[in-house]
Amino acid sequence: MPPKGDVTRKATIRDVARKAKVSTATVSRVLAGINVVSDDLADRVREVAAQLKYQPNRVARSLRSQKSRIVGVLIPNIQNPFFTGVIRGIEDLLQATDYTLLLGNSDDDPKRERNYLDLLRAEGVGGLIVVPGVDAVKTYNDVLAAGIPVVTIDRFVAELPCDSVTVANEEGAAAAIRHLIALGHKRVAMVTGPKNVSTATERLAGYVSALGAAKIAVDPNLIHHVVFRQEGGYEAATRLMSLPEPPTAIFAASDFLALGVLRALHERRTRIPDDVAVVSFDDMPWAAALSPPLTAVAQATYEMGATAARLLLERIREPDRPVARIRLQTQLVVRSSCGAKSTEGPSPAAPALEALTKPKAPAKN
Repeated sequence: MPPKGDVTRKATIRDVARKAKVSTATVSRVLAGINVVSDDLADRVREVAAQLKYQPNRVARSLRSQKSRIVGVLIPNIQNPFFTGVIRGIEDLLQATDYTLLLGNSDDDPKRERNYLDLLRAEGVGGLIVVPGVDAVKTYNDVLAAGIPVVTIDRFVAELPCDSVTVANEEGAAAAIRHLIALGHKRVAMVTGPKNVSTATERLAGYVSALGAAKIAVDPNLIHHVVFRQEGGYEAATRLMSLPEPPTAIFAASDFLALGVLRALHERRTRIPDDVAVVSFDDMPWAAALSPPLTAVAQATYEMGATAARLLLERIREPDRPVARIRLQTQLVVRSSCGAKSTEGPSPAAPALEALTKPKAPAKN
């Protein structure tokens, strides 16, 4: 409810939902004239909306009725270069099909994520491409119930009945750890993200499986869950290198984490890879320019974005088609930070835009 004395702030759909004790999806459907609730409940919602002087976005309603050609994109960290390639892939494909995107940065904050979703829905988006946050099931089931197509990217939420595009996180991480083991490392540390984020847990699973296959015991002291940011990598590496028996290699579950790891090691004057080998996951364009160049598991970020956009457009055209779960492959790019001879080649190539936008051939009977 708008604060007393605040004459500038307009009531939002969340204000109405909170006072009427219903979901924002219910408010949206009632005010749009969609009869999916009891008459008493609908009357209550309309009464609260009138009390709060809530005015739905008329432009958004018009856009919805005309099947809006706007796509909302919601990511958790706009400063992370990983998402630059993803967004470029989304935008290129949308532009080729006369769609535009609205971008939001949730900052991995559930409240901020919901606020952005309310805004995007009010703007009448035709669909959403999102990196889901920690409260994804409830948050996006409400969105799906309102009839808005959703494609999740990067993070996987099995309970959500929507299309998704992820990468082979477990396999990619396992390949990196096998490489370090082959170089003679037995004390390999893992710096990964929060336990409730699928990318963090899947990459940790790859780490554990590779150690198990080599009959190397998993040491809990060598595993650190931190935020997916530079400061998380810095704090974890500082603690790891302070152990009585520090690791001889560190695997960071993202390039952002790796930057923090490298900073901590440089401050301690630890030689890389002579004292500690470092391998990362992502392979951002600047990885080869670091000192030393960073060995990394490469993701096809552009392909992830373009594939997600294609799935969303297909879902808009065919709302009842089966849910698609697409997992893209990764590639280990070896550079000198791990102590091995570089075998660097091109990162996984993004498919040609023409191939993604080309209409499918009709099925033969």
